[in-house]
Amino acid sequence: MEEVNHLPSKQLLLQAVFENSLEAIAIVDGRDRPIEVNPAVCKLLGASKKQLLGNSIADWFDLPLNEEIAEVRLQQTDGTSKTIEYSRVDNLIPNYHLLILRDISNVRRAAAEELNREHQRVELFAEVTLKIRQSLQLEEILQTAVTEVQSILQADRVLIYQVFANGTGMAIKEAVLSDFAPILGVKFPEEVFPDEYRELYTKGRVKAIADVRDPKVDLAECLIDFMDEWMVKAKLVVPILQNLKSSETNGDCQAPKRSRDRLWGLLIAHHCQAPRSWTDFELELMEQLANQIGIALSQAELLENLEGLVAERTTKLREEIGERIKAEAAARRSEEQLRLIANGLPVLIAYVDRQQHYRFNNEAYQIWLGLSPDEIFDSHLQQVHGEAEYRQIQRYIEIALAGQTVNYERDVILLDGCVHALSITYIPHIDKNSAKVIGFFALTSDISDRKAIERMKDEFIAVVSHELRTPLTSIHSSLKILATGKLGNLSSKGQRMLQIADEQTERLVRLVNNVLDLQRIQSGKVKMNKKACKATSLMIEAAQTMQAMAQEHQVKLLVEPVQLLVWADYDYIVQTLTNLVSNAIKFSPPHSTVWLSATNDKRKHQRSREKTTAKVIFAVKDRGQGIPGDRLETIFERFQQVDSSDSRKKGGTGLGLAICRQIVEGHGGRIWAESCLEGGSTFYFTLPELIQ
Repeated sequence: MEEVNHLPSKQLLLQAVFENSLEAIAIVDGRDRPIEVNPAVCKLLGASKKQLLGNSIADWFDLPLNEEIAEVRLQQTDGTSKTIEYSRVDNLIPNYHLLILRDISNVRRAAAEELNREHQRVELFAEVTLKIRQSLQLEEILQTAVTEVQSILQADRVLIYQVFANGTGMAIKEAVLSDFAPILGVKFPEEVFPDEYRELYTKGRVKAIADVRDPKVDLAECLIDFMDEWMVKAKLVVPILQNLKSSETNGDCQAPKRSRDRLWGLLIAHHCQAPRSWTDFELELMEQLANQIGIALSQAELLENLEGLVAERTTKLREEIGERIKAEAAARRSEEQLRLIANGLPVLIAYVDRQQHYRFNNEAYQIWLGLSPDEIFDSHLQQVHGEAEYRQIQRYIEIALAGQTVNYERDVILLDGCVHALSITYIPHIDKNSAKVIGFFALTSDISDRKAIERMKDEFIAVVSHELRTPLTSIHSSLKILATGKLGNLSSKGQRMLQIADEQTERLVRLVNNVLDLQRIQSGKVKMNKKACKATSLMIEAAQTMQAMAQEHQVKLLVEPVQLLVWADYDYIVQTLTNLVSNAIKFSPPHSTVWLSATNDKRKHQRSREKTTAKVIFAVKDRGQGIPGDRLETIFERFQQVDSSDSRKKGGTGLGLAICRQIVEGHGGRIWAESCLEGGSTFYFTLPELIQ
């Protein structure tokens, strides 16, 4: 108990702590005037206790506003300054505050120096990295690396050691002071680089040895002897790892690519003059440069592959360019040949684009129209032919640009001032890829001579026919009288000869009548009396007219009734149907059927202001011998027959279908024939439908 009574009081203990604390402690009032300070405050502020008490602490430094902890600058009388950490505890006791001041100048100075050193390291590393990256040549990159590291570390020797697949290796790049022997090109014995070392370096191990003879390092004796041979006292070894991309395949599936590192070599620094402790900065610099070398290796490999691909592609491009040049030259020669051929032909040849601009013309345009190809090129059709002519041909142009081949004839006044009959054909040019019409070819030939010959022939035939009709009628009538026996009886042989003469005379009469009918229709002398006609009535009339002939040939006529009206000349359409039915009967086998039908052409049915825009398709179908495909168009020409020898037996003149075409076209329709797969033929023609 006596010992307890001799212990210092709490007040004495606190006073001792206050007086002897290394921390500067001050008690200030509400106006920041010290009322008590310890010796550390006087030492820190360089003032006596008397100078401090009662004066504002702001006389020495600027007080931070509303901050419990802050840093302030203290300016000293010798011109230097200190960094002071300022801590404040308000109302330690009512209206009095505790200030704790600490000089942290040395701490801040050390941090600034460390930051400056780090900045220098970054700048140094960036400079070396830039030098490495400025080159794409691997040899130059490796030499730059060893030279710069040797200069920065002030090492006696820096080398790059490449590891081979068989476990051996060799120094391939080196920077060494002249006082020491170079190792460049020397192969390291396998025992100085065993497998366990290679595995550790592959995992990224860095080996920093301050003294190769230090027993704690535990180097193999052979490695120490190797170090002695090259006067190495300390060394720093950093692995150079090359990042590789690999992929694993499993059947037809390929797994995503993954990265793996391969030990390519080592970046080694030797100090030969004396043992040396390697700093963290030096280790970090070596590691970062080794990483940069690894990146450069991958880039160099990619560059090598890229150069190979570029070389391969360049070779292919040269071949392709050579082939293209040859193809273009061949195309130019072909174009020149085609142009020579086109210019030598006595026809107009042109190509017109979708905007109706000329893109090609042969020289015949100069002769026919007085316009050279250069003058016409890129000109619009209306500009070349004039507005009036363009309006006449515009509908044919639109048909061609819609994708259909069109042919028409026109009379045009050419450069010589004469009227020429021209046959004009437009052939659409359809793009293979888009299947769209991108233009059309225009072929124009002068058919004036042909037309003149046809007119002369028609006139000759008409004259001859007129001259033949009267005597033929007389002969035919005389033969009919002889056949009655009123002028005497003939023998059976004479009767047979008389019958043959009568049949042939009748055939000649039909021929003359057909020629005259065709000539009248073509010359426009025939005026068609068009009116509303029932399609069924037309077919029945034709069937009744041909009923006797059908019974004679044992052929059945079948009419399919429909409720359709057409706008037509009744007699001429009955004549057309009669001609078609007559042909069908003559070429049908006995006991067969000939069908007559009519249907709406719904594909072309478009209502408009005109009553006759829709079409009715008439059809006459038989089971005869059929028509060869190459004759389906020509049979509608004059004196054209599928088999002339057979037609003579059947009594045909070769003009019936030509007359049918003229009649149908006079109604604004068209006529055509098709062969049936099951045998026989079907003849079609269209007439304007009258919509009620």
